[in-house]
Amino acid sequence: MIRQHIALISVHGDPAIEIGKEEAGGQNVYVRNVGEALARIGWHVDMFTRKASPDDPTIVEHQPRCRTIRLKAGPEEFVPRDRIFGYTGEFLDNLIKFQETEGIRYSLVHTNYWISSWVGMEWKKRTSIPQLHTYHSLGAIKYKSVEAIPMIANTRLDIEKTVLETAERIIATSPQEKEHLRSLVSTKGNIDIIPCGTDIHRFGSMNRCKARELLGLKPEDKIVFYIGRFDKRKGIETIVRGVARSVLRGNPHLKLIIGGGSRPGQSDGIERERIEGIVAELGMTDFTTFPGRISDELLPAYYTAADVCVVPSHYEPFGLVAIEAMACGTPVVASDVGGLQFTVVSEETGLLTPPKDEVAFGQAIDRILTNPEWRNKLGEAGRRIVESKFSWDGVAYQLSDLYTALIPKREKVLMEVGG
Repeated sequence: MIRQHIALISVHGDPAIEIGKEEAGGQNVYVRNVGEALARIGWHVDMFTRKASPDDPTIVEHQPRCRTIRLKAGPEEFVPRDRIFGYTGEFLDNLIKFQETEGIRYSLVHTNYWISSWVGMEWKKRTSIPQLHTYHSLGAIKYKSVEAIPMIANTRLDIEKTVLETAERIIATSPQEKEHLRSLVSTKGNIDIIPCGTDIHRFGSMNRCKARELLGLKPEDKIVFYIGRFDKRKGIETIVRGVARSVLRGNPHLKLIIGGGSRPGQSDGIERERIEGIVAELGMTDFTTFPGRISDELLPAYYTAADVCVVPSHYEPFGLVAIEAMACGTPVVASDVGGLQFTVVSEETGLLTPPKDEVAFGQAIDRILTNPEWRNKLGEAGRRIVESKFSWDGVAYQLSDLYTALIPKREKVLMEVGG
């Protein structure tokens, strides 16, 4: 195939960072895995992000034809995403300087999140480079669920509308996200549905007995597992209060594991302290653990060891955690919102419940914990669905076909001539 260079931009979500750190979640996983999968089928992929520490290397080579490039944009320190937009002009200038220094001609840019979409749109004004965009989160939905609307809100909403109407293609990760884009953002613009994926070899290669043995858990334990950022919108309080109501409360084998990173003094560290306070207040400390950031090596074991994985988010455009758990044969109890309605088939691979409803979550968790045979059937069905619909390689092939269709014919000829 023609060896085109493409740019993936994820300004605030560093693809090379350890997942679970501040501001590191599903978007980072998506960009990194899409980049690596595209490289495996022949694309040259540069993933551009903001350098957040002077100790971080400027370039990280992930595999042949796939690397992360960290560009200077503001201070080389952690900056919350709502304050990063002011540095996007510097980010774009340094991206163009990098391109000129390397002598690379990028055929296409795929931007991720609204901050990156501005960079892509401005780059397109200078060079006419085709732009694709994946939202990962919608301001129109987010601002309905927060008490304090940030000053950047109007800027974000304007940019999200403009990129929908001007990009060559928008990638929605679920039919629900496409519907929200049309009803809440704009009726204009071209939208394709291409889901997120997961590594079906990494997730699902271990049996439950071995996973529990590795983690020091007992075969008879009843394990409820959450993994993700500590953020109020992730709904962790809902599952804590839901499990507090469990019919298994008092059973010595009931375990609640709340995994994810935290940084003292930062927003997720503050939320973790709040959740720990609720756990203590409800008298759940003896059966609740907070393992912190879980390494890539151990994460499949946690999913596999669990009886049920919970995704209680107030909103998710897709929900990578759900398909990672399903790939490991673990049923999912999730909020009946957004892309989770697409990934979790209620009563077949898990259960969907109203968001923020601790009673409903508690009842759903109990249904699975108290019926091991049904739990296994749900898990087996989840694995089958992930294998058929949600592998990263499958996602990469769909994106590859779309990229190829959108690269201008003149660019293709130049690439063929240049090799």
